[in-house]
Amino acid sequence: MSFDRTFAGPQPAGLILAGGAGRRMGGVDKAGLRLNDETLLARALRRIAPQVDLIALSVGGDMARGAGHHIAALPDPQAYLGDGPLSGVLAGLIWAQANDAAGVVSLAVDTPFFPDDLAARLSRNGDFTVAFAGGRLHPTFGYWPCRLRGPLEDALASGHRRLGDFAAAQGAAKVEFPDAAAFFNINTPDDLAQARNREAGL
Repeated sequence: MSFDRTFAGPQPAGLILAGGAGRRMGGVDKAGLRLNDETLLARALRRIAPQVDLIALSVGGDMARGAGHHIAALPDPQAYLGDGPLSGVLAGLIWAQANDAAGVVSLAVDTPFFPDDLAARLSRNGDFTVAFAGGRLHPTFGYWPCRLRGPLEDALASGHRRLGDFAAAQGAAKVEFPDAAAFFNINTPDDLAQARNREAGL
């Protein structure tokens, strides 16, 4: 599988961020929520698979989240367990380096309508990028070159855990997507109902 990119080297991998606690869903694992006949995790896998060569799942501290999907399930590095999605991205970069990938395209498991050209657009130049749509950044959707592993470790060791702050500090480029609704994410039961209505064409 190949994309129209202007940099040479190994293809990026996909990293599904699914380590959140789902507090606004009452502590429910959002990866297991169902939209029509599939879980949000199964849907994310189906949609990202045509876009990348390798896929891993960031599971935080819950290895059971990856059961049955036959992909790499990545716990947070022990030193940064529970430090949020930035820790998950670090785990993804460690895994990507071990698999000779150039970097990872990250995506959130609770965002079921993400673009079909997400990976190609974010990784086109091989630079650190973050998705931008509807007038705002969506930092869980980005391309993270493996060279960021050291800066990520430094940030986490210093107590800096926010994806957006890290992206700003590293000068990540914004990649604009025209459809803000593609980045609608499911945080509450009402959000899930909206997603189901959208899927049903209501």
